[in-house]
This record gives sequence, C-alpha cells and structure tokens, in this order.
Amino acid sequence: MKFQQLAVAALTVSLMVPVSANAARGGGGGGSGSSSSSVDFNEETHMMFMREEEKLARDVYTMLGATWPDQAVFSGISGSEQGHTDSVKNLIEGYGLTDPNTNDNVGAYTGEDYAGYFTEKYKLLVDKGSINELEALYVGAFIEELDMLDIVQCPQAIIDIQRSIRSTSDCGLNYTDEDQIQTVFGNLLDGSKSHLRAYVGRIENVIGDGNYVAQVLTQEEVNAILGR
Repeated sequence: MKFQQLAVAALTVSLMVPVSANAARGGGGGGSGSSSSSVDFNEETHMMFMREEEKLARDVYTMLGATWPDQAVFSGISGSEQGHTDSVKNLIEGYGLTDPNTNDNVGAYTGEDYAGYFTEKYKLLVDKGSINELEALYVGAFIEELDMLDIVQCPQAIIDIQRSIRSTSDCGLNYTDEDQIQTVFGNLLDGSKSHLRAYVGRIENVIGDGNYVAQVLTQEEVNAILGR
C-alpha cells in the first residue's frame, strides 16, 4: 500500500469553528443502540476509535524520535500524545465504558474493531518515517492533519466497518451534543493544530517558507491553522 493511499479525501470541515458551536451544527442522537445512558452507539464508537488513534500518534512519534534523536520535536510531541490518549481513556471510563486498549506497548492495538487498521497504519507510517528526517517530519504533519479530520467528523475507517454508520456526519465533534466529549475533543483539536504548526515549521526549514502542501485537509484549512 502506498503512503498516499492512507490519506482520506480532503473534505471541507469546520476546523476553525469553536467547540461551543458544534452541537448546533451536528446534534447528538441518531445512533443505533447505546451502552450508556448519556452516549449513543455512534459517540461510543468514535471515542473507542480515537483512543487508539491518539495512541497511534504517540507510538509513531516514539519510534521516530528514537530513529532521529536530533529531531527533538518527536519526543516532545509524543509526550503530549500520551496525555491525549489518556484523556480519551478517562472520557471512556467516565461514561462507564470499557477501555479498548489492553496493551500499552508501542505498536500494539487491541480494539475489537480497529486493531488491524491501526496495526497496518503504524507499520506503514514508521516505515515511511524511517527513510530520512524530512520524510519523518512529513509523517508527523500527516498524522496531525488526519487526526484533526477524524476528530471533527466520522473517520472513514469507522464508516467502512460499522454498517449502521454510513457517512462522515454520523459521528465526531460536529455530531455530538455531549459537553464532556466536546470539551475533550476540542482540546485534542487545539493540540493537533499546535503540533501541525511545529512539524510544518521544521519541514519548511528544509523546503522553504510557505511551501508546505496539505496532505489530508484542504490547503485553505491548513493555511488558516498556520496563520497564512
């Protein structure tokens, strides 16, 4: 599988909309079934997925930091991603749900539905980032763009696996009306914006200022995050 095949279609998403406005746009409900009195199936599924996607970021950055120790950005951001994946774990458990991650080792994914997806993506991203330092930085930027898309709207991997979830509007930050989910995922979104700026800054130290090309989001969205 080529690296480019990992990128989902660049859709127009409301990455710059404040968290408080998201419920009015998406609205909770509409899921098929519930494991909690507060969250529906779609919200639960998204939390489970994002728990392991945040762990994926931590794991990839941990490996790339070991491969390229002169690039301190990886070790710094991997620590932040540890906080992100822990915050989603706490969110899941706060709703009385079971954390899908039963093995915290780097590269290990144990979620019932998405372990294969994350295992494959981990290997591909680490292999790509092991080519040279610039490719590693591009991997970091790719992960942050994809993470933002998957926070805001329903990840394509969920749509591919869950029969009852059929479109990008069926889960994600723009779907939920749960205050706790909005707060946690709003914070994750802000963190990913900061991380993207860090990676792009280092990439453009090599390729020249203003030359970074968006990999998952639209160029307009990326430029807005970068303040351009």
